[in-house]
Amino acid sequence: MHRLLVLYPKPADPDHFRDYYVTKHIPLVMNWPGLLACRYSFDVAATKGEAPYFAVFEADFADAAAMAVARSSPQGQRVSADVVNYATGGVVVIDYPVQDSIG
Repeated sequence: MHRLLVLYPKPADPDHFRDYYVTKHIPLVMNWPGLLACRYSFDVAATKGEAPYFAVFEADFADAAAMAVARSSPQGQRVSADVVNYATGGVVVIDYPVQDSIG
């Protein structure tokens, strides 16, 4: 499995971010081809001190090739272009293969 992780620093308008993200952005994400699962949270906490991120998003794909197809698809291009509509604090996007450590 391959995971896409998106970290969002605090936006200028947290209420707008939450509303737009849930009502407009996530529905776009749900149209990604090959998407196995996704999840997000606005309740980001740090073990010590203040968390450097306001929100987090994860998406799972069968492998890196499936994620690349999704991101380069017309749906993926719409998702990427939409980020400027809510993420005024910027965005950090990383991806990696997921290794099972239990079992």
